[in-house]
Amino acid sequence: MKVIFDCRYTRLVRHDGISRYTAGLVEAFAELHPVTMLISDERQLSMLPDLPWVKGRPGTSALEPFIGMLSINRWKPDVVFSPMQTMGATGRRYKLVLTVHDMVFYRITQIPAGYSWYVRAIWRAFYMTYWPQRAVLHRADAVVTGSYNCEREMKEAHLTSRPLSVIRPGVDDPRVPPREYPTGKTLVYMGTFQPNKNVETLAAAMHYLPGYTLRLLSKISADDRARISALAPSGSVVFDDGVTDEEYRDALLAATAMVTACWDEGFGIPLIEAEAVRTPLVLSDIPLFHEVGGDAAVFFDHRSPQAFAAAVRSIDEPEEWRRRSELSYAQAQEFSWDESARRLYRLLTELVSSR
Repeated sequence: MKVIFDCRYTRLVRHDGISRYTAGLVEAFAELHPVTMLISDERQLSMLPDLPWVKGRPGTSALEPFIGMLSINRWKPDVVFSPMQTMGATGRRYKLVLTVHDMVFYRITQIPAGYSWYVRAIWRAFYMTYWPQRAVLHRADAVVTGSYNCEREMKEAHLTSRPLSVIRPGVDDPRVPPREYPTGKTLVYMGTFQPNKNVETLAAAMHYLPGYTLRLLSKISADDRARISALAPSGSVVFDDGVTDEEYRDALLAATAMVTACWDEGFGIPLIEAEAVRTPLVLSDIPLFHEVGGDAAVFFDHRSPQAFAAAVRSIDEPEEWRRRSELSYAQAQEFSWDESARRLYRLLTELVSSR
């Protein structure tokens, strides 16, 4: 079975969610079966495992609908897996598996910055109704999603008639020993500043958390920085504007909690990364986060800064903090790249066998 794994959505310098999903899953899959990575920029190789690769057009190319007949067919794969749902299928001569990570953009209207007019136009049309997504997914042989919550939403929307499998993100176990209650009072957030992320509630809550610091680790625009700063007491919010992997790990290990007030989300890989190093979670009370945080997390109403502050204060005691820390580590064991790779291998093997 010759497998091509679409790695063209791998970011440069630092992973985002889909990029991290790509790198973690392809590395674990390669332990089970030979795989060839499809990239669009050789700089992506620095963010990926050392595996065989081929190069094709970016996934945002206007020729993407024809990538099968223009490029992939000549490499003669038996099956291609993409961690996105947008890979073209015209003229393909192989089995194809596509991925839908979330249904968020059916519920918010703001398109992420940085895309061309062509991609923005398609994005707008794609999320106005379900039928474009249904048509795209119908051209695949199977569909993957990254959470049981998204699987439920896709079934409720009748988004695809193709076989649907849940293959969740994983997290590496860094073998961090049990931790003591931190001496500082630092809350960390890792993620974008899109409207659904609702960072504004976190910032406003700092009025009710004297002595605490909210540390926003991600890259941020000048406009977002000014808007969020205006909501919080002076000096209570620290903007890192991007961190290295080492700085990220150090921030998690020093934090009282990883926090988010998001009201709609696809998964939240930073949350399981925090769990893996025994950092407690304080999360908005939405169905997905109950899947991610389980019994380890403290939940609050995302509309209320006061509720967030109360949730933080509920773990502001050494014994309770240590209990939440250990529960977080136990919950992280639910998310394994090895198990996700085994599920993907079974799916691809079944598809090829049925050919």
